[in-house]
Amino acid sequence: MRPQRSVAMLFALSVTMALLHRLTARAPLEGRATLAFGFLLLAAFVAGEVAQRARLPRVTGSLLVGFVVGPPWLGLVRREELEALRFLEDAAVALIAFTAGLQVRLGALAPSRAALARLATGAVTFPFVALTLVMVSVSPWFPLTVHHSFGDGVAVALVLGAWAAISSPVVTMAVLEEYEAGGEPAPRALLDVAIIQDVAVMILLALVLAAGKPLTSPGALNLKVAGIAMAGAVGSLAAGALSGFALSRYLPVVRRGPWPLVAALAFVAAAAAYLVQLEPVLVGLAAGVSVANIAPGETDRLRPELKRAAPLVTAAFFVLAGAGLRIGLLADVWPWMLLLAGLRVVSLRYGLRWAGHHADVTPALARDGWLGLISQAGTALALGHLARRAFPEWGVSLEALIVAMVSAHLVAGPICLRAALARTGGITGGSGGSRDSKAPIGTGAVVNSGRGGGGGSGGL
Repeated sequence: MRPQRSVAMLFALSVTMALLHRLTARAPLEGRATLAFGFLLLAAFVAGEVAQRARLPRVTGSLLVGFVVGPPWLGLVRREELEALRFLEDAAVALIAFTAGLQVRLGALAPSRAALARLATGAVTFPFVALTLVMVSVSPWFPLTVHHSFGDGVAVALVLGAWAAISSPVVTMAVLEEYEAGGEPAPRALLDVAIIQDVAVMILLALVLAAGKPLTSPGALNLKVAGIAMAGAVGSLAAGALSGFALSRYLPVVRRGPWPLVAALAFVAAAAAYLVQLEPVLVGLAAGVSVANIAPGETDRLRPELKRAAPLVTAAFFVLAGAGLRIGLLADVWPWMLLLAGLRVVSLRYGLRWAGHHADVTPALARDGWLGLISQAGTALALGHLARRAFPEWGVSLEALIVAMVSAHLVAGPICLRAALARTGGITGGSGGSRDSKAPIGTGAVVNSGRGGGGGSGGL
């Protein structure tokens, strides 16, 4: 589709939706939400074509068009309609996370276990330590802590340090699927590292809240939130593992079309997120890892089904996420945003360079891998919600800052990952080529073997 035609189609869709937006203003919420969802999906697919022509990831087009037509800008989709569609967004993110988890074979990770551990340590420790130390040093001037005690500033610095250590496996998986880069070693390693970060940081948050309690002034920190964070992480992983176990038992019985079972799992994860405050990302990841390792033979049946559904599921998640972006919140704190984002990027870069000193980490991954860990999404937003509950007096401002920062990283992340893939030749299919690799992610992802000597030709 030509760019001019795509832009004209987007304009026509927007005009039509603007008219329907006024005509249905008093219609029931369910009908308006359904109409909004259909419009957002159509706009996402057309914007994806435009983004692809501009050599950007399709998911970036979905994000940006959601932002433009959503409440932050044109308002063609109302805030209450997005809230009604939150269930579908959670189901979509759980399904993408399930696809990511499905690629992880624990047995296949054995040759690169030490290298992955070093990469994950660098990606978590360096951002956490860097942001914590810097924010402690500037706490007397930081707007959230300028009128509070030094101990309160330390607690906030610890939470922001935990936020900096999160990357999104969902965004990483979506971009790798689009460019069919999952067969390349470095992209596989980046997905593995993002999964480890997503799980580790929820536990890290509980620990830093517990450590910050003795430092804060009376009533400033609700320690119960640390228990909620730990219980949420463990409960989400347990629920996902049990769901994956059940799914692995039923898949051999279903001879045709396992897709309904997988879709049911995604909706169960979304329902769990709504009813008992579990994280759909962690539920989906744990379920995928469980199926991949309990019934590895069934994953070959699932992959084609998931691949066919990927464009629809990815478009649904990213356009809904784009419509909910809160970049406007950065207007009042943009200097601090630049400081936080800059610290996170620099520390990620040096964290992976430190990991590159390990003999099994490829030089290309150590040099450019930080670009693939910029993105943030669901778990980082959950950290913001927990931060609001942890600090009853001024947690709303802290949550607003975290949400705005996550929104900025959600937009920048896919572009950075695509740039890294293009720079290192990792784009092998989809928008960038035609090779389709079925190699499971995590198999020898970062090991310097005899195939490449230094590993630079196949790594990121």
